[in-house]
Amino acid sequence: MTSPLNALRQAPYRLGAFLFLGFCCLAIPSLAMASAGPLDLTGSGVGVISVALFVLAYALVMSEELLHMRKSKPVLVAAGLIWALVAWAYTSAGLPQQAETAFRETLLEYTELLLFLLVAMTYINALEERRVFDALRAWLVRKGFSYRSLFWITGCLAFWISAIANNMTTAMLMCAVVLKVAEGDDHFIRLCCINVVVASNAGGAFSPFGDITTLMVWQAGQLPFGAFFQLLAPSLVNFLVPALVMNFFIRNRKPPTLTEEVWLKRGARRIILLFLLTVAISVLCHSVLGLPPAMGMMFGLGLLQFFGYFLRRSLPRSLDRKRTRYAQRGDWKKLEQLGSVVPFDIFSRIARAEWDTLLFFYGVVMCVGGLGFMGYLALLSETLYGGWNPLWANIVLGIVSAVVDNIPVMFAVLSMAPDMSEGHWLLITLTAGVGGSLLSMGSAAGVALMGQARGIYTFAGHLRWAPAIALGYAASVATHLMINHSLF
Repeated sequence: MTSPLNALRQAPYRLGAFLFLGFCCLAIPSLAMASAGPLDLTGSGVGVISVALFVLAYALVMSEELLHMRKSKPVLVAAGLIWALVAWAYTSAGLPQQAETAFRETLLEYTELLLFLLVAMTYINALEERRVFDALRAWLVRKGFSYRSLFWITGCLAFWISAIANNMTTAMLMCAVVLKVAEGDDHFIRLCCINVVVASNAGGAFSPFGDITTLMVWQAGQLPFGAFFQLLAPSLVNFLVPALVMNFFIRNRKPPTLTEEVWLKRGARRIILLFLLTVAISVLCHSVLGLPPAMGMMFGLGLLQFFGYFLRRSLPRSLDRKRTRYAQRGDWKKLEQLGSVVPFDIFSRIARAEWDTLLFFYGVVMCVGGLGFMGYLALLSETLYGGWNPLWANIVLGIVSAVVDNIPVMFAVLSMAPDMSEGHWLLITLTAGVGGSLLSMGSAAGVALMGQARGIYTFAGHLRWAPAIALGYAASVATHLMINHSLF
């Protein structure tokens, strides 16, 4: 077998094959479709039309900044048309139940993702309503941090927090802080969002609990628990290289002075603790009980609802105590502010979730689920691991995860169970985890931030920095090959 370093030297000769497979990447299936259906539709007119619909929908999504059209619209229509074509093909073949079952399984996977995202967004909105991010913004400004310092602070926090928490949730937290600190400076917010997406994806790659894909590899028994931490150095390189490049394009000035004194609303700190508890329960549900993470998130939503009920019922007594205390102190400013206090409403926080993002996820999952059921996964898998060196297959699959989420990519590899060394299994874990950073739609963190910072952090804005991110991707792979060469 060709050594990894020798294979790297042959890169220029394989560029044509990479470009060809880059087009094939559009056919990766959704989470549920680990294998194709009984009918091979990859060479049929139905399959060709479906791929064309998916490509067209993605082209419209990529043009969001130009067309000013919500990104959920084209993928929702494409998903409906693709599954209609699948159902028509299977009904014509006398197998209508097969298509229905496949659709329901794919829909179940989306439902789990929907509930996870919905709870995460609800907590973010609740923390914002309780003025947590306003207070954090005020603290950062009072400390006198420059924009460049804030860029590195949010990036480093995203990297390390995502090693123990979900990378999407971590990215949303950091984005909320950036939006508050640099409100009005779209250029800086865009750079910070890109940095946060790269950092959160990289941070989740070296920990078994940092990303769903690492959990999948660990639970499948392909790598022991401690082996993942050998990816710490490559993950750091993946984050630091593009961050260093973007650092030179930040205007090193300070945010506008914040004159308003910010007080946290009642219950803010306890909601933070509930959020951390919810994330921990979600991880434990998946890693210990083998249940979907969405179950833990929904349990946490129930806890937040009970706490919201407590806040509403105890609000009159709390206001009476504060009026008495402020009156005795002569603090008329705070006393005046008590008149504007409104009860905490959990359902108003749920209503403020980014529904365009949630519907976009539905369209993407259902589109690629239909394409996977047609047989494109099997075709691509045979091409990669059947005739390629595992090194190049794993690198290309990382690039694939920039087009579609990394979870179906890793699910496909685990389903194939190719005979690879520990070094190669670590490599696919790394590339699938960080490859999604190449495009804004390549990871859940990127998609969530496109909704959270709509109009500022966009597909086109992220794409402008793709060369720097790709440089970090290549550097992280090279780092892994050098420091972990004994594992291949």
